[in-house]
Amino acid sequence: MKTTTSAQEMAEESPNDAADTLSMGDDEPPGSIATTRRFFASVSSENWGDWHWQFKNRITSVGELSRYLPLSSKQQAQLRLVSLKYPLAITPYYLSLIDLANPTDPVYAQAVPVAEELTMAGEGMEDPLAERVHTVVPGLVHRYPDRVLMVLTDICPMLCRHCTRKREWRTGAWTRNRTEIQDMLEYIRQHREVRDVIISGGDPLTLSTDRLEAVLAGIREIKHVEIIRFGTRCPVVLPQRIDSELCRMLSQYGPIWLNTHFNHPCEITPEAVHACDKLLRAGVPINNQAVLLKGVNDSLETQRALCHGLLCAKVRPYYLFQCDSVQGTEHFWTPVEKGIEIIEKLRGFTSGLAVPTYVIDLPHGGGKIPVGQNYILAQDGDGFLVRNYQGRLSHYTNPGVVYTACKEQVLA
Repeated sequence: MKTTTSAQEMAEESPNDAADTLSMGDDEPPGSIATTRRFFASVSSENWGDWHWQFKNRITSVGELSRYLPLSSKQQAQLRLVSLKYPLAITPYYLSLIDLANPTDPVYAQAVPVAEELTMAGEGMEDPLAERVHTVVPGLVHRYPDRVLMVLTDICPMLCRHCTRKREWRTGAWTRNRTEIQDMLEYIRQHREVRDVIISGGDPLTLSTDRLEAVLAGIREIKHVEIIRFGTRCPVVLPQRIDSELCRMLSQYGPIWLNTHFNHPCEITPEAVHACDKLLRAGVPINNQAVLLKGVNDSLETQRALCHGLLCAKVRPYYLFQCDSVQGTEHFWTPVEKGIEIIEKLRGFTSGLAVPTYVIDLPHGGGKIPVGQNYILAQDGDGFLVRNYQGRLSHYTNPGVVYTACKEQVLA
């Protein structure tokens, strides 16, 4: 069975290492803390830089939120109604990124409940990716042949309003117990085709470093597992979690990759960049999986700035996801054509490294499919009619066809 854990217990699970001096670098990015503490000026730098403090002091009620944001009585009433179905949780750090002067602020849109989560509901599904159908033992999803997904907890530092697992928010704060984790490991052990294990949640980095190490050690005992990946938004919403203790531990269990979730360039703060740098120095490469969100990042200019900012932070723009068809996220949905248009206008006009793959994660567990403009317009006997990123048409001779034809002529 699942183990229910309070936020207080989660935050106090591992010791405060703010004063630690370790080889992975300082836990506090120099000269940047004050830039994002606008609502919390009285909080000490020591507390602000401590992920346990950030987690314990998450804003989790509309009443708390109204102390920082100008919410009318009508808004507060609406948000209380929404939060009965879809709760809220925002770290002080991420709340402080909100620009109150911007009526369409992208941080606000991702963090603060809105009435549309209830009023527009109808087209979305609770579990669009059919994770329940593909759950082979509690907490372990086996959808692709060589990969499994370990869901260790439903607890997150922040409840992102576009979350794929929004259905889990109503089940209480839980983590998988040791017996459940052993059952997951035994399944992986018995299925030699599994070479890639993705650890997710919730956010798995809400667990203590000791708990995470126990899981990693168990996976690394299974010889046919080649790589381990983490899915976490901590570098974005709780960069303080990427401390020296965590990085030192991760460095012992590689190859480990980390997929994170920057959606807007304003999230690439000095704190976030510092957290990514610490992971990279620990030997953990980082990919970004952005989600295309209406009103947040559905423009060429925003996506280009995001991808350029990620590369400067040494983070690879990996995927741009079409927003999943999740109930309560309908107000974020964009036409697929918008994503194709953005990628087409990036391709050739910036570094190839800055162009993510635009994908749809198909409903009912159909898996990810890449979506893009077709650059091959027609095919003839020996090649293709193609167009380049500027729209210029040309003929490309198919080398394999020419080689085969030449070989046949010689043999004749």
